Amino acid sequence: MSTPTRLSATLEKVSTGAAKLAVGIAVLFFLLPLVGLLLRTPWGELGTELASPPVRSALWLSLVCSLAATAISLVFGVPLAWALARWEFPGRSLVRALTTLPMIVPPVVGGVALLLAFGRRGFAGRWLDQAFGVTLPFTTAGAILAETFVAMPFLVITVEAGLRSMNRRFEDAAATLGARPWVTFRRVTLPLIAPSLWAGAALAWARALGEFGATITFAGNLPGRTQTIPLAVYLALENRLEAAITLSVVLLAVSLTVLVLLRDRFMPNP
Repeated sequence: MSTPTRLSATLEKVSTGAAKLAVGIAVLFFLLPLVGLLLRTPWGELGTELASPPVRSALWLSLVCSLAATAISLVFGVPLAWALARWEFPGRSLVRALTTLPMIVPPVVGGVALLLAFGRRGFAGRWLDQAFGVTLPFTTAGAILAETFVAMPFLVITVEAGLRSMNRRFEDAAATLGARPWVTFRRVTLPLIAPSLWAGAALAWARALGEFGATITFAGNLPGRTQTIPLAVYLALENRLEAAITLSVVLLAVSLTVLVLLRDRFMPNP
């Protein structure tokens, strides 16, 4: 073997070894925190911790708020995704940017924005208070609003992608046969985009369940009213580490379940 060939082979081995080392470090970077959490989990006291009144209250409130946020996201997010995917109108790019903005801005900033808009002195909150006596900050409804604000973009972009990738010939065929637009949407479009719809709803629900920054800023951390699981974890870290670890494991299990259910949607097999 000539010297240039040997040098090339050596460089290839070095680069391959460096790539493997980088991959190993990256995997450990994600794995070690999870191992640390699982090793410190009080498995023998898990049932007792989950049965304690503060933990049960946080779990129940998180379930109610996240499901409500997901339902609101479906009601308003699906039409918005339809408009972004099918309608041509001035400012569509701006609307899409505004829709995805909550995914980018820090959640605390989103909470401050919600407070300035829907607080008692906010331009919309003042009107709601005076006209209907509705106060959103530091209420369960406020927690739902905050979770919806950060969760709906995940549903919108997923459903929009599904609408853009579907075969529209089936819709055209239904229209040719005389089906009304609503019938076509219900009988043809919805079944075709069902995987995207379920994936978007699952992502929105998981995001709502894990929301912290916007919720604590806009709705506060009131036990029984706005204290969801992430907020309970934050509070329990100060004096009840076992409860904080237990709730963290619950959120970890939910996140892992969502990833497993959506693996074929976002991580297709080659």
